[in-house]
Amino acid sequence: MEEYNHGSLEESKDVDDARIEEKPGHDFDPVSYYENNAGRLVVDPAEARAEFGDDIANGLKLSFDGSKVLWPQPLEDPGDPQNWSDFRKGVQLLIITLAAIVPDFDSGLGTASIFALATQFNTTTGEINNLTNNWSIFLLGWGGIFAVMAIRRYGRLPVLFWTQLIALGFLVGCTFAPNLRTFAAMRCLTAFFGTCPQVTGLYIVTDMYPFHLQARKLNIWTMGFLVSPFLSPFAFGFMVARTSWRWVYGIGSIYGAIVLLLIVLFGEETMYDRRPGTPKLVSTAGSTILRRVEVLIGVTGASMAKYRASWWDVSRIWIQLTWRPHVFGVLLFEAMLFGFSVGINGTNNIFLKTPKPEGYGFSQFAVAGCYGTPVVAVVLGELLGRYMNDFIMNFSIRRNNGVFKSENRLWSCYVAVVLYVVGMVLMGAAFQDHLTIAAFIIGWGLVEIATMVNTVAIYAYLNDSFPKFQGETSALLNLARILGGFSVTYFQVPWASRNGALQTFGCEAAVAAGLFLIIVPALQVNGQYFRVSLLLDSQSYL
Repeated sequence: MEEYNHGSLEESKDVDDARIEEKPGHDFDPVSYYENNAGRLVVDPAEARAEFGDDIANGLKLSFDGSKVLWPQPLEDPGDPQNWSDFRKGVQLLIITLAAIVPDFDSGLGTASIFALATQFNTTTGEINNLTNNWSIFLLGWGGIFAVMAIRRYGRLPVLFWTQLIALGFLVGCTFAPNLRTFAAMRCLTAFFGTCPQVTGLYIVTDMYPFHLQARKLNIWTMGFLVSPFLSPFAFGFMVARTSWRWVYGIGSIYGAIVLLLIVLFGEETMYDRRPGTPKLVSTAGSTILRRVEVLIGVTGASMAKYRASWWDVSRIWIQLTWRPHVFGVLLFEAMLFGFSVGINGTNNIFLKTPKPEGYGFSQFAVAGCYGTPVVAVVLGELLGRYMNDFIMNFSIRRNNGVFKSENRLWSCYVAVVLYVVGMVLMGAAFQDHLTIAAFIIGWGLVEIATMVNTVAIYAYLNDSFPKFQGETSALLNLARILGGFSVTYFQVPWASRNGALQTFGCEAAVAAGLFLIIVPALQVNGQYFRVSLLLDSQSYL
């Protein structure tokens, strides 16, 4: 893991003197530059000399190898999360990644036990899907909006703690629900409160890591919640074939309790205001138990709230963000591409178990084994995205003379869309023409690899374009993927039964590819204009 060099440009490699232009000294606020020069960062030390002048450039902190300027600039404060040790950062990244698994993992418990639930409550799998799966997925998106509003006021850690505690309580309620109505209510409330880690992760990554490492760390966090809806059908599909579905929810509750315990014991507050003159939260490292409890449960956050955004500010920011073309465009594109992959998680179970000739007629054991496909695919997508994003970033910085522009993040989408279209068409053909199961597995794997790569690219693009609104852009993206996917199970199976799976999956792939062609190239050409002319003033909301 990369460390930082807290020296200056004078300690870095030699630069081309012909490119250095002496500039008179003037006030330069690194915090203001990072936040308000959104989407364009001077990363190369030589270019920093050329743009800022020697006086300013000599004071900028660099990466350990001296090749990149650190954004945001770490302060001379050990409490600044950017200054934490690699191990300390790694622990927080691990906790938020494990926590990000919880919401969709809990949602996927219903996929694993859908047939057992239908038998238990004397109904059909369609009603179980419509009443419990779909509406719980729908509330995953809206819960993130309210979580971010609370985080702005009270901090990352207390909101994460309370939401996971409440979600765990409702999941336990699912385990012992006596009837379908109670079960459905508990599932929906579990989803609403549990979704917090899926919008907090972007905050925590950018709190701790500089610009040039953020996409790599986002890959890890994103992998957590992308793989989570498949883990439960894969792991518990075997169990539900042998025992009660209540054991599935019971073990899910145990996992939630383990994550909650990790948050209580090792979670730290990463929220840190870098603006001059603002009160700084004292680090909890080595502090008393009472001090840690106050930070964990929100006593400290409540006392700091008067220095942070008001409820009015955290409520109105959503409209200010969403109407911007470069935000709305990528949200719409991601909503369809990710949304269809959300939908197939619920419907593939039905396709695979439906008796021949309409389906594959697989047993519960065979279906559970098939759900190992997206688990492996998401891991492969993480590896592909990790190296591809780093290559694109470094290549773009060299091509732009030491400057990185956020639109360059979108090059990963080109690779993702090609894989996505091939995978969706192959899946549709496999279902319709009853091809060997290998065709279905390869198709599903390609779809999930594409979803992983594309999602990280969109997260990184929005983060670079709005570096002070990570939570808001993360919550909007989470909502977009949910709105795009929760309704798919309503129409996908009936459509495929009526007109064939190839038409169904092919049309869905065409929608995603069409939106890509309309939105992504246009943003790469005009994105800088949108960013500059429609700059969002962060000071109005902080």
